[in-house]
Amino acid sequence: MKWFLRVLVGIALAAAASVATAQGEQFIPLLSYRVGPYAAGGSGYFGGAIDYFTLVNMNGGINGVKILWEECETEYNAARGVECYERLKTRHGGASTVEPLSTGIAYGLFERVAQDKIPMTTNGYGLAISADGRVFPWVFPLGTTYWDQAAAMVAYLGQKAGGEAKLKGKKIAFLYHDSAYGKEPIPVLDALAARDGFTLIKIPITPPGNTQESQWLQVRQQNPDYAILWGFGVMNPVAIKTAAKLGYPRDRILGVWWAGSEEDVIPAGAAAKGYVTAAFSAGGTNFPVMQEIVKRVYGAGKGNLEDKSRIGSMYHTRGVTYGIMIVEAIRQAQAHFGKGKVMTPEQVRWGLEHIDLTEARLKALGASGLFPPVKTSCADHEGSGMVKFQQWDGKEFKTLTPFMAGDRAFVHQMVVQGADKYAAEKKITPRDCSKEM
Repeated sequence: MKWFLRVLVGIALAAAASVATAQGEQFIPLLSYRVGPYAAGGSGYFGGAIDYFTLVNMNGGINGVKILWEECETEYNAARGVECYERLKTRHGGASTVEPLSTGIAYGLFERVAQDKIPMTTNGYGLAISADGRVFPWVFPLGTTYWDQAAAMVAYLGQKAGGEAKLKGKKIAFLYHDSAYGKEPIPVLDALAARDGFTLIKIPITPPGNTQESQWLQVRQQNPDYAILWGFGVMNPVAIKTAAKLGYPRDRILGVWWAGSEEDVIPAGAAAKGYVTAAFSAGGTNFPVMQEIVKRVYGAGKGNLEDKSRIGSMYHTRGVTYGIMIVEAIRQAQAHFGKGKVMTPEQVRWGLEHIDLTEARLKALGASGLFPPVKTSCADHEGSGMVKFQQWDGKEFKTLTPFMAGDRAFVHQMVVQGADKYAAEKKITPRDCSKEM
């Protein structure tokens, strides 16, 4: 009997120790995808995030609180993404935030995260009107949205034409992934076309986009001055090679940032030379934070990427960028609610609304130049809106512009109008952000 009691006490102590460990860790579920036509994006991005989380944990965590994560394979499928969220949201004491890296999955989670009160980040993607924190208090399209990227693209093409006013009368083809993701920038592109007087030729491409002869034949027939490629995964190298085959100049193609990675251009070979894309972060390992990841994380055999040649690639640094922003949000929350404590989802949400990554702070983190400063608020869940442009020279991406923005006032007006319309449809009373300063 004494032996049995000792066993029961041991089990109880082990359970208590397990609970204590869980209480000392900040749980972040990762709705990742490492298989299928979009595997390069998911593995690179989440690999970068995990590498940064590992580095933070090796440095003692966030004021002593370690980050705990668990992945669930979504295959970039909206239904599976929702299933993964439901499976993980109560694990390890409960999710403190969630990152799906998919516009389709994000659409499926908008109402769920608001109901569950778990903040969702959509770093550089998702629904642009969710930048309005009055209406979307639980969603954070951190850094920049597709609408701001579309406006920056038009501004960049305006520069190439000799001024945005000179886009009048020109034709811009828009070849897009026929999904919620691909359709997201259309309202802003339509509005800018009407304002600036250019013709927007919309050409959908059915995912995954393994064949695109008919679409690029349309481009050749229409002979647009520029073509915007809003693709993802295998669609991108196929587009570049097909454009080359049909004689459309690659330096007149402007890719979305999800069509601006090494995995998009290297498979296209020589056809990709001269191709231009947008980016919301820089690539490379020259940044101190990236050098620390190489030295300490991979040096200790704890790196997440099996292919070490991908360290510092565009997808990888985007994941590191996300990791920095989420860690800084938690750090901000701790500064307000208590250092060394695990933050609740509500407290993490507060931190996400108070990110203040100044140039000085980025430098202190070893990330100066990796991405532009980000400052969020109750009303602004985006915090930047800056985009840079880069060109593939056959071996690497060369920077063409510093981080820049399009007409943010124009976009902001559309965001507020869209958010107000959404609020009316969903019977949501927008928050008064003047009371939450």
